[in-house]
Amino acid sequence: MSLLVTLAADILVAILLVASIVSSVRLSRRITRLKADEAALRQTIGDLVMASSTAERAIVGLRATLDECDRTLADRLGTAERYAADLASHVEAGESVITRIASIVSQAVPERAMARPVAPPTARTDRDLERVPPPVRGPAAAPASPNGERIGVAAAAALAMSERALGRLRSKAA
Repeated sequence: MSLLVTLAADILVAILLVASIVSSVRLSRRITRLKADEAALRQTIGDLVMASSTAERAIVGLRATLDECDRTLADRLGTAERYAADLASHVEAGESVITRIASIVSQAVPERAMARPVAPPTARTDRDLERVPPPVRGPAAAPASPNGERIGVAAAAALAMSERALGRLRSKAA
């Protein structure tokens, strides 16, 4: 029996030895995989650190750009407000000039209308009508002297300029 017990003990030791070898091989493979995962994890952590430092630099650059844009926008808004105020004062001055010109023209027109004699209507032939220009209506018809015509033309030009300026101001304000 002692041979049988020795043989059984040897077989049991051999089985346990094979089992320990198999478990060692499995553990070795797992350790190899963990080391590979650790290297990949270290690489991933390094990439994340680089990406975060790049992002921090980009954020600093964006903040600087934002500050510069804010300053530039504030400067441009201030300039635009000054130009708007200047334009408003110019328009107001132009309107006052036009008002004065209109009052001068309106005062000059009735005086000339009274001073001009009214001719009695005469019978005209077709030949007379060909030579006579058609009557002009509006402010240009009233002045009889070259200075009066110039004032009327100046008033019309000033009115047109003020209307254009107002139109531009309104389009910029909208």
